Amino acid sequence: MHKFLLIITIVLLVACSSKRKENTLENTAHSKIQLEAKVDSLIKSMPLEEKIAQLQGIWMKDLMDGKKLSLDSCRTKIPYGIGYLAQFSGNLKTNPTELKIAIADLQDYLINETKSKIPAIFSEEAISGFSTKGATTLPQQIGMGCSWNPDLIEKNSNNTSKLMRSVGATHVLSPMLDICRNAHWGRIEESFGEEPYLTASMGLAFVKGMQTNNLKNGVATTIKHFAGYGYKGDFDEKNFYEETLLPHEVAIKLGNAQNAMAGYHQIKGIPCSANQELLTTILREELGFNGVVVSDFWSVKQVFSKYKHAKTEPEAGILSLKAGLDVELPFGMSFPYLKNEINKGTISISVIDKALKRVLISKGNLGLLEYKRPETNPVDLDPPANRILAYKAACEAIVLLKNNGILPLSKNTKKLAVVGPNANAVQSLLGDYTHQSLSTFFRSEPVDPNNPKLVTLLEGLQNKLGTTTEINFERGCDWTKINNKQPNEKIGDERIKKFAYIGVKDFPEPNTKRALKIAAESDVIIAAMGEHLYLVGEGRDRKDIHLPGEQATFVKQLQATGKPVILVIFGGRPQIITELAPKCAAIIQAWFPGEEGGNALTDIITGKVNPSAKLTVTYPKHNEQAPIVYSKGYDKNDMPMYPFGYGLSYASFKYANLKMPETVSINTKKIPLTFTITNNSAYNGAEIAQLYITPPKENTHLEPIELKGFTKVYLEKGATKTIEFLVSPQQLAYYKNKQWVIDPGVYKFKIGASCLDIKLSGKITINGKQVILKERNEFFSKNNIISN
Repeated sequence: MHKFLLIITIVLLVACSSKRKENTLENTAHSKIQLEAKVDSLIKSMPLEEKIAQLQGIWMKDLMDGKKLSLDSCRTKIPYGIGYLAQFSGNLKTNPTELKIAIADLQDYLINETKSKIPAIFSEEAISGFSTKGATTLPQQIGMGCSWNPDLIEKNSNNTSKLMRSVGATHVLSPMLDICRNAHWGRIEESFGEEPYLTASMGLAFVKGMQTNNLKNGVATTIKHFAGYGYKGDFDEKNFYEETLLPHEVAIKLGNAQNAMAGYHQIKGIPCSANQELLTTILREELGFNGVVVSDFWSVKQVFSKYKHAKTEPEAGILSLKAGLDVELPFGMSFPYLKNEINKGTISISVIDKALKRVLISKGNLGLLEYKRPETNPVDLDPPANRILAYKAACEAIVLLKNNGILPLSKNTKKLAVVGPNANAVQSLLGDYTHQSLSTFFRSEPVDPNNPKLVTLLEGLQNKLGTTTEINFERGCDWTKINNKQPNEKIGDERIKKFAYIGVKDFPEPNTKRALKIAAESDVIIAAMGEHLYLVGEGRDRKDIHLPGEQATFVKQLQATGKPVILVIFGGRPQIITELAPKCAAIIQAWFPGEEGGNALTDIITGKVNPSAKLTVTYPKHNEQAPIVYSKGYDKNDMPMYPFGYGLSYASFKYANLKMPETVSINTKKIPLTFTITNNSAYNGAEIAQLYITPPKENTHLEPIELKGFTKVYLEKGATKTIEFLVSPQQLAYYKNKQWVIDPGVYKFKIGASCLDIKLSGKITINGKQVILKERNEFFSKNNIISN
């Protein structure tokens, strides 16, 4: 009887759950129909001038009078409303509460003084947190990629989403999903690295965290740069579909990414902003994207001004709209001509309405069409909880590249020499597209070290070791001697034309002699070297990626003292240290670690934190080696300095007990693998286990080795955990003749601590006939961690 009642209860619970899911789907569909009807009705009543205004942006600074909104400026400059305010807060000197009030005042103006009463979308950068004055500054994206921790990425972006909503912002121009394999390229720092699978995983986590499960509470993301901006060379359709598009496809199909940004570059000789095959055929029809396509800044204008693909600036706007682009940013340059072009008959109002509908549906999804002014409560954009998250992020982003046993630093260390241009420079903490970097690089404003508080390496060491260890500091050398020459960029952000080198001018002249003296008298030397914001970022490519200037010479002088040198490298790219590495006692890749970087580095150096990060880019050994990517297979006669997936820990881990089937059907849903990892050291720590697959020799359509799964495992000393990967055969598909193909054969499955450090491996025969797919719907392995 009890068993019967239990069965009935389970059946009823399942039925109720199914009904709830069914009702949710019905409600969602109903809401979508209602929103579309509302938008259609709105479009019918809108004047042409207001329609065109919704497809453009404007700088917020142009509407301000000091720290307050100017209604006179609004009436003069946006009498028909406006669609977007991109990078709205970077130019302002407001505090967070003043910013919130200015945004609310502008929305009130749009609702009360324009015919259609449509609020604007406020958009900012967010790869390192909300890019506004006083907001939490997180590690740069390349460092966050090295965490291999999607859960942390999602938490970070969710926190950023809340900060942005707290002032009234609803849109980010992030994440950057370009696959980056060339350390010479300045924008590599904005990427998650060289691996499409890893980038797709991290990008999806970013999108989910930012947008949340309810867009009316979340912030809409923008996947960029669509597509292939980080790729140099002739267009390769196979590579484009398999690698370049993967992160975008995942963000769209699994993350419901709301916006895409057309890149500055060309595909098949056509600028992305005016490329119909790219923006309509591929993005909308093949990938199923139904959101808004925005231009990169000035990219519509550059269809004419740079590429001459259009004969005039008005034609650049027409070609872009017809291609599938919806919004011109940062402000209207080509789109303001649309009214005249419609009157001339060169573009149809239906093209305008199609783009407008997408914009208005986006605003509806974000809750803006039911906007109500928020209460003016004080806003804190860097509360203590945020700093804890920034600290954790930095700890997981910093990669230990070498350690001869000097780390963790002995508690018996009495005298510590801290030297180098990045030892006490807040510029060493800040990646491109942080508020501080944008303000410095584009607007010539010095970095404020206190809003938010930026903790340098020296300050972190002094805070935590100052009572027990004598710490002596001297810069010793400069970053490099830079002239005030404008970067030579043919395409890209046109603010670079106003570039002025001011960000690091106030540092004292380095005293090399004194630095060497305190180094020789110390027990240990910490040398903080590398880049700052003028040496990497948009428009800041470097042909020579050795440590800049005379830094390498200075490090060699430090090594000549005979004292152990801990080399800490800051920056946004791998830098060549081939000659320096052998005589360094330890090497730490710090990237740009954000506001808590100094505290995180100190705790890693002293052993309070066990490093766990691993490289998501291959570290080249010499200039000519870049670009380089692990999946092509490294040249045995020219191996890199450090391989993809590499990173050290104070703990040691043993991999064992690999179990997997010998044969599976090609039609199986999941291929299971299990293995164990044991922490056999005296330190608690985390290990990033990586799954690679090598295809049969006869299958030349796949790369020799490809990442197909990973998981970050936290293990106390002596503990063992079992890891399970469930692999879909669709992950073995390659693109050919407009379809996806899975071949049978013998595949090698490899479990490693890096792409070269393979701990376990075995072969699985996949039996059956070749499978042809129109599209993929399985992108990732599933993994489970089982405590033993």
